[in-house]
Amino acid sequence: MFVLILEQLVKMFFIMLLAFICYKIRLVNQEGNRIMSDLLLMVVNPCLILTVFQTEYSPELARGLMLAFAAAVMTHVIGILVTTFLIRPRSGDDYGVERFNAMYSNCGFIGIPLIGSVLGDTGVFYLSAYLVVFNLLTWTHGVGIIEKRFSLKNIKKGILSPMFIATAAAAVLFFMQFRIPSVLLDSINYIADMNTPLAMMVAGFSVAQADLPKMLRNMRLYVVSAFKLLLIPLLTIPVLMLMHLPQTVSLTTVIAAACPAATTGTMLAIRYRQNYTYSSEIFAMSTVFSIITMPVVVMLAEQLL
Repeated sequence: MFVLILEQLVKMFFIMLLAFICYKIRLVNQEGNRIMSDLLLMVVNPCLILTVFQTEYSPELARGLMLAFAAAVMTHVIGILVTTFLIRPRSGDDYGVERFNAMYSNCGFIGIPLIGSVLGDTGVFYLSAYLVVFNLLTWTHGVGIIEKRFSLKNIKKGILSPMFIATAAAAVLFFMQFRIPSVLLDSINYIADMNTPLAMMVAGFSVAQADLPKMLRNMRLYVVSAFKLLLIPLLTIPVLMLMHLPQTVSLTTVIAAACPAATTGTMLAIRYRQNYTYSSEIFAMSTVFSIITMPVVVMLAEQLL
């Protein structure tokens, strides 16, 4: 699996490199990046989830989905504990941005295409549980640490997020065994197929906006990236071992946790007037280094789980 993941990441890297070039030659600007990101988040990813759940019901799949939810919750609890204790307010005014980026992974934009290529539709099916937990916590706990204050109103935002609604609808259709008409499902599949190229294009546009020489000199970025790419996913592995989960569920969870920092962090930093430039730098560095760290972490997980 090490070679398979590395090959897939290299393929995704070349798409990201193309997007990097497109941004640098001004073929795409920040507004185009924002629009493409919104399209991916609100249309393409939900369509992909709908197609994945259009499969035959089986007790094994249903049980795996529930176990995937439990694994996702435990992984995020580990992330909350690690970032709370290791990234303190005395780290600086941007400690909230650091906590968010160290904890929340790009499990949708990068996780979906990567898991789909390595573990197939079953892996993406289980990943949907991780995405539900991610979306609920992002718009509650995540917004709270970005704003440095918590509000119950953010729970509504999490529940009304497109990915949460799509996953809930897809799960209902799955358990009811309702089949979307083939003509409509084929159209949804066409949209879902755009996920990988669009996700990597968005990542490439974001990396292109970072000041690379300045970024490489900032040692704090290496520390936060190490928390995200190594510490949290490696701490997740022994917890998953104790849970005795099916290997597909465990590997899906580890891959999702080992993904680089979420693009959502930069979006929220912009929205809540925090240091979005610093957030994009963490995203950029963790995305580049993930090409090396993810295959290693997953290889270790495959041996232990």
